[in-house]
Amino acid sequence: MWSVHRLREELVRRLRRLMRTGVPIAQCAIAAGLAWFLARHLFGHPAPFFAPIAAVISLGVSLGQRMRRALELVVGVSIGVGVGDILISFIGTGSWQIALVVALAMSTAVLLDSGVVIVLQAASSSVLVATLLPPATAGGLTRMLDAAIGGLVGFIVAALLPANPLAVAHRNGRLVLGALADALRGVGNAVARQDIELAADVLAKARKSQQDVEELRTALEAGQEIARFAPIRWRRRGDLERYGTAATPIDRALRNTRVLARRALAALRDGEPVPRPLPGLLEELAGAVVLLRDELASGVDPLQTRAAARSVAKKSTVELLGEGDFSMQVVVLQVRSIAVDLLQATGLSRTEAIAALPPLHPEERSG
Repeated sequence: MWSVHRLREELVRRLRRLMRTGVPIAQCAIAAGLAWFLARHLFGHPAPFFAPIAAVISLGVSLGQRMRRALELVVGVSIGVGVGDILISFIGTGSWQIALVVALAMSTAVLLDSGVVIVLQAASSSVLVATLLPPATAGGLTRMLDAAIGGLVGFIVAALLPANPLAVAHRNGRLVLGALADALRGVGNAVARQDIELAADVLAKARKSQQDVEELRTALEAGQEIARFAPIRWRRRGDLERYGTAATPIDRALRNTRVLARRALAALRDGEPVPRPLPGLLEELAGAVVLLRDELASGVDPLQTRAAARSVAKKSTVELLGEGDFSMQVVVLQVRSIAVDLLQATGLSRTEAIAALPPLHPEERSG
């Protein structure tokens, strides 16, 4: 019975993964078939092998990386195919011929002031032409044109049938903000219980969160490109802008939280007294992070997050600082910094966010 349940769970997991990749699969299938059809019937090429290949290459890269990189790959394919077609038509196939074709294809790409991606793709495509697919007629540039057709078709299909630019942003946003909320809540529980082991565990987990931030940035770059080039995704640009506004402050908040966790651990090891309001403030901060996650996912302005972060900021007073020794004072200062980060994540400027903090010095209060 257990094995049947486990099999069902695995099947559901794989079906969900298939559904998430349904759009890319459809894009590649449509682009490959359309590229072949155009090259075969519109341009009259008898076997346009490189047209669907270039279409799939351009789509495979443009879905998850920069459009420029996708273009570089298509250009590299075209150069390699063109050089290979011309040379192999005249000199035949063999060891020295392959070496010469690769050298000339890469040299051509370099002379065109191309990047590394184009140069390497030109080399691999020229090898393919020189070995598996030697040209049937001398001096033809037919397959170079096929590669260009396929690349163009790939870009058009990506623009007309784009993936959802928010899907990956939502997924990575949930991971990053979930890690941030867990870290804040974990430190709050650790200092409330005076639990050194829990504090150390929270710090160790927080240190692993930076990769999630980098993946979020990559997802936002890809999503912004899709929203810029695909007309039917233009309406998603506002939602992506909210994520873009929040990304850097969220990164800072995670870094500040790691500092907070490290100093909290040091304070617990040194037996420093814990300011009484501190666990509650950390729980409130975690709640503000959860609000930010939900509001970004819902596509609304994060006004509830702003109110929650401002509430925490107002409570991080100089009196709270006076209740702890050095490490706990650093923890309180980090609470203030994280509150500012969250306020900036909602769209406030740094000056506006800092203005929400109570002054730490009497002269600031009177000024």
